[in-house]
Amino acid sequence: MRALPWGARVYVGIIVVSAVAIVLIGPYTGIDLGTLVLIAVLFVVAESISTHVVVDVKEAGISPSSAVALAAVVLVGPVGAAVVGFSSCLAVRRQGPVKRAFNGAQFALAAYTAGHVYLLLGGTVGVPGQSDFPGIVLPYVAAVLTHTLLNSVLIGVLMWCLDVTRPTGPGPVRWRPLIVLEVASVGYQMLGLAIAAIWGAVGIIAPLLVLIPLFIARWVFGQQTAEARAHEATLATLCQAVETKDYYTRGHCMRVAEGSAMIAAELGMPAERVQKIRYAGMLHDIGKLGVPTKVLQKNGKLTDDEYAAIKLHPTRGYEIVREISFLDEALAGIRHHHERLDGRGYPMGLLGMEIPESARIISVADVFDCLTSTRSYRRAWSVEAAIAELRRCAGSQFDPRMVEALVRAVSREGWQTPDIAEPPGGRYCATEDPEPDGPSAPVPAPSDPERTVPVAESTSAGAVTGGQDR
Repeated sequence: MRALPWGARVYVGIIVVSAVAIVLIGPYTGIDLGTLVLIAVLFVVAESISTHVVVDVKEAGISPSSAVALAAVVLVGPVGAAVVGFSSCLAVRRQGPVKRAFNGAQFALAAYTAGHVYLLLGGTVGVPGQSDFPGIVLPYVAAVLTHTLLNSVLIGVLMWCLDVTRPTGPGPVRWRPLIVLEVASVGYQMLGLAIAAIWGAVGIIAPLLVLIPLFIARWVFGQQTAEARAHEATLATLCQAVETKDYYTRGHCMRVAEGSAMIAAELGMPAERVQKIRYAGMLHDIGKLGVPTKVLQKNGKLTDDEYAAIKLHPTRGYEIVREISFLDEALAGIRHHHERLDGRGYPMGLLGMEIPESARIISVADVFDCLTSTRSYRRAWSVEAAIAELRRCAGSQFDPRMVEALVRAVSREGWQTPDIAEPPGGRYCATEDPEPDGPSAPVPAPSDPERTVPVAESTSAGAVTGGQDR
C-alpha cells in the first residue's frame, strides 16, 4: 500500500471500506445461505481461471466469473451478489493483499449496484420460473450493463490515480481492444440468466452445464494463443537476423508490420487476415539474408550488378519462407511488395490489380516507414510530408485505397517515428549519393530543406521513384 501514490491509497481505501460495510451490514433476511455459499465457491473457481485472448494484436485476460456474479444478482439479490463478488479475494492468483482487496471490493460494489438496478426495474429475487419470462429480461440486461459500466469506471479511476491512463505518446488511446473485451464480458454476463433459470432444477450443476462448454472453448483459445506466440517468436527471430546484417533495417520490419496491420484493419479485414498481413510486413525483407553483406553495407553507389542482387531479395525471401504453412497469404506480400501499379516494379512487373492485395498494403507501409525514419544523412520527414508524398504517387506506384486507409489509421492512432542513431563508423547508405540523372534524383526533404535526399532512398522502403536503393 505504501508503494501507491497518495491519491490511489485514498481511493482504494474508500472502495474497500464501502464494500466491507455493505457485506457486514446486510441485510441477509430472505437469502438462502446454502445457495449463497455455493455461488460464492463457484465464483472463486471461475475467477481463478482466466482466458488469455489476443485482441488487436494485444494479449488480455477474461474470466467467466462475471456470469456467476450476474446469476447471483437474480438468485440472492444485491447484498448476496456483493458477498459473492467480494469472495474474489480468495481466488487462486499471484496477487498482493491490496490488489486482492480492491478487486473483491470492486466486484462487490458493481454487483450490489447492478442488483438494485435489477430490482428497481421490476426484477425478482429467486429462481425465475416460466411466468417470469420475458419480463425478467429487461431488468437483467440493465443489471448487466450497470455491472459492466461500474466495473470499467472503478478500474478507470484507479488507473488515473496511478497515472497509467494519462497520455504519454503522440497517438490517442487505442479503444478497440478495450471495447472488444467489454463486449466479450457482456456476453459472459448474459449467461448468468441461464444459470439462474435452471438452478432450481439442477442446483449446483446449473453453472457447470452452462460454463463447461466455455471452459472447453477457453482451452482451445489458450492453445491458439500459445501457437500464435510461438509463431510471433519465430518471425521475430528472423527479423533480428535481417537487422543484424543490415543496420538500416533495424526496427523497420516491425514498424512495417504495424503499419500493414493498421491498413488491413482500417479496410475492415477479419482479424485472422490482418495477422497474416502483419506477418508479411515482418518478413518482407527476409530475402536480404541472401544478399551479400558487402553489398548491403557498401558506402558508395551500387553497381548495376549489385543493384540487380538487391532486386532479387523479394524472390529470395519468398524462397526462404515458402514452406512455413501458417504464413499463407503473407507469402504473396513478401514476394510482390516491390511491384508498382504502373507495371514498373519487380520482380515480375505486375500491373494494377494483378498485384496481390497484401503486397499493395505492405508497399505503402514500407515506404511510409522509410520516409518517416531518421537516417545518418538526414532527419526523418514529418508524417504530413510523407503522407503528401504517398498521395502524390498514388495511382502510379501505390493503390490509392491503401494510401487513404493508412492516412485514416494514422490520423486516428498516431505513428511513432523512430530515432535511429548514426551507425558504427558513420556509414552512409549508397543512396545518399544517387545518380543525378536517374529516376531517384534528389529533391529537397520537406522536414530538412537545407539537405537533399532521394524521394525514397531504398528498395527496402519501396522506392517511390524507383531509384537505386536497398
